Amino acid sequence: MRETEASGPGAGSEAAGKRPLGVGMVGYAFMGAAHSQGWRTVGRVFDLPVDPVLAAVCGRDAGAVRAAADRLGWAAAETDWRALIARDDVDLVDICTPGDSHAEIAVAALEAGKHVLCEKPLANTVEEAEAMAEAAERARARGQVAMVGFNYRRVPALALARRMVAQGRLGALRHVRLTYLQDWLVDAGFPLTWRLLKEHAGSGALGDLGAHIVDLAQYLAGEQVAGVSALTETFVRERPILEGPSSGLTASGGTRRGTVTVDDAALFTGRFPSGALASFEATRFAAGRKNALRLELNGSEGSLAFDLERLNELSFHDHTEPAASSGFRRILVTEPEHPYLDAWWPPGHGLGYEHTFVHQARDLLHAIATGARPEPSFADGLCVQRVLAAVEESAAKNSVYTLIPT
Repeated sequence: MRETEASGPGAGSEAAGKRPLGVGMVGYAFMGAAHSQGWRTVGRVFDLPVDPVLAAVCGRDAGAVRAAADRLGWAAAETDWRALIARDDVDLVDICTPGDSHAEIAVAALEAGKHVLCEKPLANTVEEAEAMAEAAERARARGQVAMVGFNYRRVPALALARRMVAQGRLGALRHVRLTYLQDWLVDAGFPLTWRLLKEHAGSGALGDLGAHIVDLAQYLAGEQVAGVSALTETFVRERPILEGPSSGLTASGGTRRGTVTVDDAALFTGRFPSGALASFEATRFAAGRKNALRLELNGSEGSLAFDLERLNELSFHDHTEPAASSGFRRILVTEPEHPYLDAWWPPGHGLGYEHTFVHQARDLLHAIATGARPEPSFADGLCVQRVLAAVEESAAKNSVYTLIPT
């Protein structure tokens, strides 16, 4: 009998008619803390087909990972991800590490018979993403599930937007317009963390922020971007070398300097097979913008607009109404009929950023229990990776329009 079945958080699962599902997480910083919040909370909010148990968390520093396990609610700590994958009490591996390790960990976990959740972007290269998607397809034949963590799909307002587009409320899409603006790199004295090194991050604002808006564009439009024309720029090319630990977007550097090897900003246009046009902007140099993910969709019969900093609201314009009385109206997305909200608070009581990770855990656990293909799948993550690669190729060729392979 597994230890988590005999004692600990999952001890009552079998008595309640639910089998425990042990979760092992690799990485415990910013994303690890957010994922931990999701795993801790999901079973206390939603009626689940299985009971997630926080079995073990993994990190390289034994003292730091043990402290993180205690703080975040994990039963055990490991310092080698291979040991975590080998644990009998781990059924699902949650990968919250920099992109350079995603492929190796994910493929190994799938080959070991585990389900996998992997943070975005799926990988650092198309080749790595292809290997991951192929491993996920092989694992699917064995009943395993692999999902990529594009958590913004789980904002109730954006799930509602997707529903409205699918229902034809906007008619034929004409424009899909997205920006993701942050300012945490404006200070040229901010040190050279892993997010600024291509060998670890793959790309800069493009992969960090642009991956989110590419996925949202394809999710909301219901089709894949066919081609792009792009510009990228690195505004600060040298930064102080990191000294000491970093936490989230906080770090300190010394007097030595190193070279930034990723983009600071990416600006690109795109086209969908339907003929709809798209525009994207991702930057970490927009002074005063903290987490400004904004989008607008324009169709033949209406428009939708959303701002992540007002994430409980969706703006909708019905262009079929008389012009004298029509216009954008605010939808407060807190009703029980809205996506995910039947499990939360009374109408008018809003949710926040952390709830997207609760919803992500909920959807993944249902996919595991039913054997359904999760969304977004590793194949969806590969589609995004191909767009990111096309953006880099276009930017390197002076913005030449670059087709994206399907």
